[in-house]
Amino acid sequence: MNIRVGFGFDVHRLVEDRELWMGGIKIDHSLGLLGHSDADVLIHAICDALLGAANMRDIGYHFPDTSADTLDIDSKILLRKTVGLIATKGYTVGNIDATICAERPKMNPHIPAMKACLAEVIGTDEDNISIKATTTERLGFTGREEGISAYATVLISKDEG
Repeated sequence: MNIRVGFGFDVHRLVEDRELWMGGIKIDHSLGLLGHSDADVLIHAICDALLGAANMRDIGYHFPDTSADTLDIDSKILLRKTVGLIATKGYTVGNIDATICAERPKMNPHIPAMKACLAEVIGTDEDNISIKATTTERLGFTGREEGISAYATVLISKDEG
């Protein structure tokens, strides 16, 4: 069996007049994340980690922010396509360990719904997805509530039999 590890990171600015999408679910908040797509930083970090583990470059290479095809796209579609891309090389998702870094809104109440959503999109068990949330203790751009970031580590594998 061939196993690989990948790491992903994403950050987007918080702005008015945008919806806040995180882990594939809409979260009620006065601000949303600015981006070409729905700007779901958690899904984007996971996509980058998956693509990196499979040595397939990054999310911007496959889904450029200059493309009309990805304008305002639901990031769950990007994740589903990313899982399909790594499958072309014979890889499947083993597990995901991710962290959301946000001052507000509090993410912990939404983690079960995010896990359920992501598991369905990926086609894996919820137990294979770990999502944690933290703040920066009011330090930096996150602490000033200017943006939200996310980090993801993934394990992918393929049988070589």
